[in-house]
Amino acid sequence: MPPIRIIIADDHPVFRYGLKALIATDPEMEVVGEAETGQEAVKLAAELAPDVVLMDINMPGLNGIEATRQIAATNPGAGVLIVSMLDDDTVFAAMRAGARGYLVKGAEGDTTLQAIHIVAGGGTIFSPGIAERVIDYFSREQPAPNPFPELTGRERQILSLIAQGLTNAAIAERLTLSPKTVRNHVSEIYGKLQVASRGEAIAKARDAGLGKPSPPKTRLNDDD
Repeated sequence: MPPIRIIIADDHPVFRYGLKALIATDPEMEVVGEAETGQEAVKLAAELAPDVVLMDINMPGLNGIEATRQIAATNPGAGVLIVSMLDDDTVFAAMRAGARGYLVKGAEGDTTLQAIHIVAGGGTIFSPGIAERVIDYFSREQPAPNPFPELTGRERQILSLIAQGLTNAAIAERLTLSPKTVRNHVSEIYGKLQVASRGEAIAKARDAGLGKPSPPKTRLNDDD
């Protein structure tokens, strides 16, 4: 099996030297290129087609996040492993950019080598502190997506009532609006949702979770 081909992108020569020395201890890896800037990392990734790019974040010119984004877009076969001093929410920007892992500088040598193997194999890995941050973020209850963001609050309210089966007259009474105002809102809703009928609007609203009737209450028999 050919060795894992690695590019090191970091503007500190001493750190690059240390990583090269570490990688040299693993016969299944080889460093094929070094970059001091994000621009160099993107250029080398295109030229050398590495398996893994070890990417710092704070570099002159193009930073590591933007370099990661460009490499992920043009060389998806190259897994970017962020190796940074930053132990904060930068991990989320890195993930959005396409990084497959995030290590904090100072990680044990064996941990770094293991991380390279994992990323080269298509996996994802984080330093323990970073992993806790990621788990905490995704374990929090996320706000429900807002259906039909193109609608105003009033239009969404009226659409929900339409989906419940209310007529324009009933909606006007419920919301203390004039029938003409409701008709105007309904017309706007049809246009924004690109539907031609009330039935289409109801179907679209219910698919998005609006206007669904509550489950019927269970009625107990007198003998129960």
